[in-house]
Parts: sequence; structure tokens; C-alpha cells
Amino acid sequence: MNRVLFIENDSVVANIYRNKLNLEGFQVELAADGETGLQRAREVKPDVILLDLLLPKLTGVEVIRALRADPEFHTTPIIVLSGTYLTSMIQEAWKAGATKCLAKSSTTPKVVVDTIRSVLQTKAPGAPAPAGWEAPAPAAPASVDPGSAEDFQAELRRDFLKGLPQTLGVFRQAVQALHRATDPAGRLEQLQTLQHRARALAGGAGLAGIPVMAQVADLFEGLLRELVGKPQAWTVSTLRTVASVVDFLQWLAHRCHLPELQTLPQATALVVDDEPLARRAVTHSLDRARIRSVAVEDAETALRLAGENRFDLVILDVDLPGMDGFALCARLRRLPAYARTPVVFVTSLNDFQARTSSTISGGTDFIAKPFLFSELAVKGFLFAVRHQVEQLVGEGAAAAPPGGVEGTQAAGAAS
Repeated sequence: MNRVLFIENDSVVANIYRNKLNLEGFQVELAADGETGLQRAREVKPDVILLDLLLPKLTGVEVIRALRADPEFHTTPIIVLSGTYLTSMIQEAWKAGATKCLAKSSTTPKVVVDTIRSVLQTKAPGAPAPAGWEAPAPAAPASVDPGSAEDFQAELRRDFLKGLPQTLGVFRQAVQALHRATDPAGRLEQLQTLQHRARALAGGAGLAGIPVMAQVADLFEGLLRELVGKPQAWTVSTLRTVASVVDFLQWLAHRCHLPELQTLPQATALVVDDEPLARRAVTHSLDRARIRSVAVEDAETALRLAGENRFDLVILDVDLPGMDGFALCARLRRLPAYARTPVVFVTSLNDFQARTSSTISGGTDFIAKPFLFSELAVKGFLFAVRHQVEQLVGEGAAAAPPGGVEGTQAAGAAS
């Protein structure tokens, strides 16, 4: 029986994977922090190590480096299962010696099982099994019921949706508490609470096979983590963004049943800014949300591209050469294909007149420069996905929400 060590500090996620891997014929050892995980790896000599990157005591990257420095673990497959917003940490994990890196937001237990089996097939023979462990055997026992994977996944989804109303209620209360916080310490505490909740939601939605909700929660955790680390970045705008995420999750909860959510194409964005560094900053932010962007520097080129393509999102600067961003937005709104496409202004102009002009010209939202990459990634994803869903199934499409979910009205907390 192959041995798997899973290093994960979310006990719910850890136990679900342990149960699934046990059903698939693996023997599983759990560790809740990097230090314990490293110790258990040296004690039990697992055939595969599965780990998150954000771990207490030692990070996942530090664990990988320590293991690869030990000759006994030179060939042991190490699979990272973590948030997609941790771009730099994922790169460090690859450099440290990770075998595979999987995104929690888009990875179901079946994908993890298939990945483990794949890396075991190419793994070089390891050291003899330590006392108390069975000798390695083929990873896929013949007695496994082919339908068990589907049944297991369906049960995870039912359980997740059953608890979703309560989860969203907790998010709503946390946003309201954040709005009421009057001192930096109180705000920091609420942001940390929201961050932990977002991380748990990302893991739960990924396990349940609801990738869009998992990705929203993953990006949300990234924004909250940045706000925790940079308290000076907290503004009224970021509060509105945080509230808008909770409202979007509520909107999404009413549509989890839609098959279109499982097969949404990669969203596309048109970025218009005459400053090269600004264009790069916007496209980098959208890359975080896995939105494919086309960036141009003037309004005429933007109009031509908009006439030739259907973008899910448009991001404009105001101060453009020739036709300004407000005029460009008004022109876009006259095109039938862009009557409802979200248009977000990202500009250094931050006065009342600029905001009013953006609304009058047909703008959907307004973000002032300098902006947090993580905030623009979140906003871009929310707008693009909502537009995609409404285009595919109609603006009012929704069935009975799970467990009678009611509107969060979280945005009202930010008004």
C-alpha cells in the first residue's frame, strides 16, 4: 500500500482527502504544520508528499527545500496543493524541487488521486519501508468501485451546498463588523478572520467541484492577505471591494446548479492606457485572475478591436491621447455587443467630477491609481464572470438557491 503524507493546516480539507485517499487504496498520514510534516516525513518515509504552501511554523517552500537537501528524499514526489494567488511562492516551490503544483480552486479529489498515481508511475524506487508500514503495492486496487469517485464527489457537493447559506451569513457578519471597526487593531482582526474564512471557502468549493466559487474565494484571500500585510492600503474603495465579493458570492450561490459554470471559457479583457507601465500593471493584475488581456494605447485602436472581437471586460484610463476614456466609453456603449459589457476606469484622476463623468459615460466602476494588483484582479474577475454567465444563460437566470439563501446586502455595509 502506497504511503501519502498530507501536510495541511485546514483539518476539514485534510480529513476529506484522507478519507478519499483511503478509499482509493492509499495509507495516509496527516500533519497540521510544516515542522511536524518535516518530522513525520523523516519518520515514515512516504511514497508521496502532498502539501499546502501556507503552513504554520515552516512554509511549504521551506519544507520542500529541507526535504530536497536530504538524499533520502531526492526522488520522492512532492505535490503542492495551494492557492493560485501565491504566484511568487509557487515559483519558489518549483525552484525548490516540487514535482507538481495544483491549484486548490480548480482541483477535485479525483484530480489529486490521478496526479498521485501518475507521479508514482514515474518515481524511482525508494528506500525500504520503515517498520509499521506495509510494502508498496500498486496504487489502484482492483476492488475500487468505478462509481465510487462520482458518488464521493456528489456527496462533497451536497454537503458544501447544504452549509453554504450559513457560510455566506458568516461572511456577511464579518463584513459588517469590518465596517464598524473604528481602530486599526479591530480592523486587522476582522481582516484576518475574513482571510481564514476565504481560504476555507476556496478549499471547500474546490473540493465540491465548483471552480468559479473556489477561484473567487482564492482571489479574495489574496486581497485580504495583502490588506493584512499592508494596513496603509486600506481605503473606502477596498471596503467596497470586500463587500462586493460577498455580494457576488451570494449571487453565485443561486447559480451553482448551472452547467455553464463548469465550462466557462477563459475571460478576455481589453485594456486601454497610453502609459506602458500602467498597461503592464493592469495586465499583470488580470493575469492573476486568469483573464487573457489585449492592451492598446489609444481609443481608435481600442474601438477597432472592440468591433472585431467580443471582450468580457474593458479597462480604461481617462487621460488618453485624442479621444479620452469617457468619450471612448460612450462610443463603446453605442455598440450593441458592448451595451452591457462591464467598463472599469483605472485612472490617477480621483475627484468627484471624474467619478461623475465615468458614470455618465456608462462606466461600471472606478479604481484610482495607484491600485493594489490583488484588488483589480478580484474586481476584474467578478465583473468578467458575471457578464459571461449573464450572456450565456440570461440576466435573470437562477434556480432555487441552496438552503434558501437570502441576499447578503453586504454592499450596504460599505455605503
